[in-house]
This record gives sequence, C-alpha cells and structure tokens, in this order.
Amino acid sequence: MSNQLYINDIQVLFDDVQRLQIFEDQKMMTDAVPLLPISEINKKYEQEKKKEDFDLQIFVMTNFDFLGAKISIQKIDHLPIEDHIERLWDQLTRTAYEEKGTLLKLPKPYIVPGGRFNEFFYWDSYFIMLGLQSSGRIEMMENIIENCSYLIQNVGFVPNASRTHFLSRSQPPYFSLMLDLLFETTQDESIYVKYHDTLEKEYAFWMDGEGDLEVDSSIKRVVRTKEGDILNRYYDAENNPRPESYLIDIEDARNVVDEEFYRNIRSACESGWDFSSRWFADGENIETIETLNLAQVDLNCLLWHLEQTLAKSSMLQNFNDKKNYFTERAASRRQIIDTYFWDEKTKMYKDYHIKKNTNTPSEHIAALYPLFLELANDEQASCVAKIIEEKFLYQGGLVTTTKNSGQQWDLPNAWAPYQWLGFKGAKNYGFHGLAETIKNNWCSNVERVYNNTGKLMEKYNALDSETIAGGGEYPNQDGFGWTNGVYLKLKQN
Repeated sequence: MSNQLYINDIQVLFDDVQRLQIFEDQKMMTDAVPLLPISEINKKYEQEKKKEDFDLQIFVMTNFDFLGAKISIQKIDHLPIEDHIERLWDQLTRTAYEEKGTLLKLPKPYIVPGGRFNEFFYWDSYFIMLGLQSSGRIEMMENIIENCSYLIQNVGFVPNASRTHFLSRSQPPYFSLMLDLLFETTQDESIYVKYHDTLEKEYAFWMDGEGDLEVDSSIKRVVRTKEGDILNRYYDAENNPRPESYLIDIEDARNVVDEEFYRNIRSACESGWDFSSRWFADGENIETIETLNLAQVDLNCLLWHLEQTLAKSSMLQNFNDKKNYFTERAASRRQIIDTYFWDEKTKMYKDYHIKKNTNTPSEHIAALYPLFLELANDEQASCVAKIIEEKFLYQGGLVTTTKNSGQQWDLPNAWAPYQWLGFKGAKNYGFHGLAETIKNNWCSNVERVYNNTGKLMEKYNALDSETIAGGGEYPNQDGFGWTNGVYLKLKQN
C-alpha cells in the first residue's frame, strides 16, 4: 500500500474530526499517518459510526499514528544561546525518505521550524540557511537546495511545506537567493549551472498563463495591467477550506459573500503572511480579504532576482539567447517595480491594487525588499529608511505593519526574516546606524526571552519586551528555525 495520504481520500472522516474539534490544533489531523489502507479505514468508519457507543476520538486514535506531531526540544539549563542553537540544528533535523501520511518524501535531510511545524518549509529554509552558513554547516545548506530542486523537478514548484495538502501553492520564491547564499559560502559558480534547469522550471511555474493574458486581466499568478505590463501575485489553485485550519476557515466564511474567499485566504498563505491587515480591503477584518486583487512588492522583487539569476546561469553556459531574454525581463521588471510599487505620495513601497489601479494604503515591511535587493535608488532608499525608523522600529525589533489588528503578521509582532532584510537593506545603502539598531533591538529581545524561558520563539513582541508575542490561529511556537538562523547571522555581522 502507498503510505501517501491526500486529505480528500478521507474527506468525510476528516470533516467530522475537524468540525467536532477532536484535537485542539487542527493541524494534528492533517499530519496523521493512517495505520491501515485508507479504503479500509473509510469502510470501518461508515460501519462503526452508526453504533450507539461510537467514540470518534477513540476511532481516530486507533486507526492513525500521531507520532512526531509536535517537536519537543530537549533543553539544558543555562546553556549560552549560541550553544543552544548549535544543539537545536541536530534536534530540528528530519528525514523523509519515504512518503508517510501527508508527508512528501525528500532525498536529503532537512531542518524543520519546530513546534507544530514538523515538515520542510520553503521560505523558512532560506533564513535557516543563514544560520547554517554561520555555523559552518555547508552540507545541510546543500541538502536544503537539493530538496527544493527535487520538489521543483517533481512537483513543478516548491510547495508551501512538504505535505500533500500544500500541493496547490508555493511560498515566496527564495530558491535563487539560496543559490547566492551557497555561492557566497563556497565561491563555486558551478551551482548556477547545476541548477539552471531548476531555476527555469520555477520561473515557468510563477509565469504560467502569461501567454494567454489579455490587457487588464489575471490568470493564476500573473497579471497584465491596463497599461499592458506584466506583474505577479500570490495565488492558490484550490478554493476550499485549508485542511490545517479547516474549522477556522469555515467559520470565517459564514458572513462572506465573496465566492473566492477560500482562495484569497490560501493565496495569503502563499505569501507566508497568514494573516495580516495588508490583505484586508477594510484594513481590519479577515472577511474582507482580497489577496487576489493585489500584485505584491515582495513577490515581484523576488522574481526580478530569479530573472537576474537565470541571466547569470545562462551566461555561464553561453546560452546567449536565454541570457538576453532574461536580462531584458529583469530590466523590464526593475522598471515596472518602480512604476507600480513606489508610491510617490507617501514615499514608500506599497502593494498595487489591480482592480483600482492604485497602491494599497497598507504600510508594511515588505517595502524593504527593494532595499534588500538593491532595486531602490538612493533617494527612495533614504525615504524608506526614514519611515522604517519612525514607524516600524521598536525596542524589540522591526514590526511588520503599522496596524494592530490582532493578526500575527501585524503590529506588535517582530519576525526574524524582516530583521535580516532590514539590517541588510539598511547596510546596502550605508545606513549603518539604523542597521545596528535593528540588529541590537531584536537580538536583545531574543536573548531576553531565551534567558527567561530557555526558548527561541517563532515571533516576538517588539513593543512590550516583557511579554511573548501572540495573535494568529495557533500559540507562539518554540524551536525556531528562522529565529535561530537570523540570530546567528546577525551576531556574526
């Protein structure tokens, strides 16, 4: 029997388990491993649920294995934080050489984020790699790249995470940046040649549908504006509740008329920002989520980097036509980023609303991408740096937005990826004081929480450094891959 589990294979049972909240965390059931062939479990369920004394929880616990559903971290008291992180790399290492339940198989070992996140995550892995680089763990950096390549070659893209129910979406495309990081470490240019085909495949995934686009329309992840320019947006192929947050989605959808509500929710998950006022039409309520109406500044900057990297990998192989093609695409996108995402009124990078043909009002930290990738001119960088300093920088690090909505990707939370983007973006334009403050504020927050709790957290409260961060659909998780990575990398710089 194949161990591979697709949630729709057990949809009736799954629906009952999630609606009745058998588990506190809805992710539990998505990670379950069937102990019998699925057809047998389904048949048993149909028969047994009719009995008067039927207990759903006992049935589930008898027919599925929940081993490894949550990672418990072994702590040694009073270990210095860097030593703790070194030990964590091994504790967070996993392998999946065969399919198990919803878990996808991968050829190499990998690092998981921690807590309830016990699978390979795409954009997390880049920030984990920053720390692996600092720790001199080059082989694990290569493993992560190899796993991403395997997924792109076999699935067509890197899924949000390595589970069957994530096969409808990706996450911010960091593969080309992973190659840069490895190159920075090894100085071996041949990796661009080795993964050229993988880069092309990932690019084809993000640009799929471009050839069929009429002016002022969108297909999947591609948008053609009124002016005829090509932009990209986050998207998900499915339009139904997310298995890992099933009941939450069903309840949120109750008062919603938008028939694409679930797809808008899922598309926000592709961005990694689940959830934020950034996606909400009214800036406040998840019911007004409209991810699909936006072209996002971060995504378009990352795709510019992918185009640049493809131009480079083509040049290394003397593929002159391809080199010219990708060089032109990158040059065109660079101009388009300036045209569509720079908001001259507020002197800030913003997302672009493709229906209203204007920038969205949301002020958010993804404005750092043009500085991180050196796409901003000096004047733009200076304006962004000033706003970051005035509105986003707090004693515990950089917050993600200027709005406190109760969502986890909003104020007051500080997330590891953006501390690195802020530090590096500021450095790129010579704002060394700002870079140091970002680094020191966040690192001291991480150290304080570690000294008080012995934990490294998924996210931090930047405003009140006495409390632990909150918001979102689940409790703050302990582990934690990208925090470990960014902390080590910042301390080294």
